[in-house]
Amino acid sequence: MDMINAEVQKTGSENALSTIRKFSRRVQGTGLIKTVRANRYYVRNGSKTVKKKRALKLIKRREDFRQLVKEGKVVEAPKRGGYNRESSSPSQAQNSSASSSTSTAR
Repeated sequence: MDMINAEVQKTGSENALSTIRKFSRRVQGTGLIKTVRANRYYVRNGSKTVKKKRALKLIKRREDFRQLVKEGKVVEAPKRGGYNRESSSPSQAQNSSASSSTSTAR
């Protein structure tokens, strides 16, 4: 691993706190913390066979789930997160909140 130096010189009227802040910004800029955290735990590369078996198992599980959804035995959960263009406009948000408040009042 290469040695990275992050030196900071205290200027005349600068206090210790701002010097520390300057140092931490400089260290952050070098990307040293990111690399150290990435290498914190050793992760062994999985073998090709294990990766293939895991992928096949995942495909099979998804296939089985789709079949259960088709048969009506499982209710598919709505997708979470993501950007929804329709709900981002203010008029749509007001309409959806008004309709949801009326449906809960019933």
